[in-house]
Amino acid sequence: MADEFLSQEEIDALLGGGESTKEEEKKDEIAPFDFSQVEHLKKGGVPGLELLFERWVKVYREEIRRLVPQVGMITKESVYITRFNNFMIKIPMPASYSIVSMKPFKDNFLFILDSRLVFVVISVMFGGPAQPFKIEGREFTKLETRIIDDLVRVTLTTFEKVWQDVYPVQLELRSIELNPALARIVSGNEKVIVVESTMDIDGYEAPFFFCFPQGMFMPIKELIFSESLFAEKDPVWENHLRKKLLKTEVRLSLEVARKQFTLREILEWKLGDSFVLDVSKGDLLKLYVEESPKFYAKLGKVRDKYAAKVVDFINGEGDGRGGKAAESGGEEPRGTGKGVGGSS
Repeated sequence: MADEFLSQEEIDALLGGGESTKEEEKKDEIAPFDFSQVEHLKKGGVPGLELLFERWVKVYREEIRRLVPQVGMITKESVYITRFNNFMIKIPMPASYSIVSMKPFKDNFLFILDSRLVFVVISVMFGGPAQPFKIEGREFTKLETRIIDDLVRVTLTTFEKVWQDVYPVQLELRSIELNPALARIVSGNEKVIVVESTMDIDGYEAPFFFCFPQGMFMPIKELIFSESLFAEKDPVWENHLRKKLLKTEVRLSLEVARKQFTLREILEWKLGDSFVLDVSKGDLLKLYVEESPKFYAKLGKVRDKYAAKVVDFINGEGDGRGGKAAESGGEEPRGTGKGVGGSS
């Protein structure tokens, strides 16, 4: 009869108890938490840039149809902030990465054409259907590269045109890369502003992207991060402001000569010493507005007063037109006068 009863060890095994069972339980390992992956995608936050792209797609749609008449609609899908690496790994290969400088901003931005868009454009341009080719990981051919170049230049031309209503910029295509490793405009962990758009070609929608460093637009953050980018101007206030500016008085000063002396020479100066300025009648002198050199001028005389005739602009400012004489009272080397805003 003793054989019919279970031992204590057998009972513990059946019930899942016992010290041996507890010892065999494995503790889950604690994995490190990567804080860099938190908030890797943030939509919105740049309303001014969104408004600018809304206006751009309308201009771009008309221009791109001259190159590809089959283009139906161009849509700005979304604007979001993410990390550069997280964005780049989502772009299927092959892809076209155009590195573009945007003066006066210091950073470059990327204009990215998805391979599906390139292949569909080529297909319809040669009478084929609006369907992408089989990619199979190959690189773009010379013909495809030529089409990419045409698409990029139309895009940048229209993009620069739209910016003129907001802030004067000059776009320059630095290079078109096919290797994403050569298109790193920022470090992988830095945040970028991504503008995702789609182009409809005979019913087939293909994506393309703009990628801007987040700090690129900090000098004009009041515009880019504002919802009043294209707000209607008040003509009454604008006219009032113009009148105020034109009545603003500024100080003009003419630099006749500039010389360097040592401290020993200055300490040896005495009453009656004279200095040769080496200035001739035809020399170009700098005319300052407040503390900034703005014009090249020639020294002259009008009746009993010294005068400076503006002959050109410094650093390409203005259009280089000749100007009227700016009179200065007295006979000091650095005469001053009064001027108002407007053409000189």
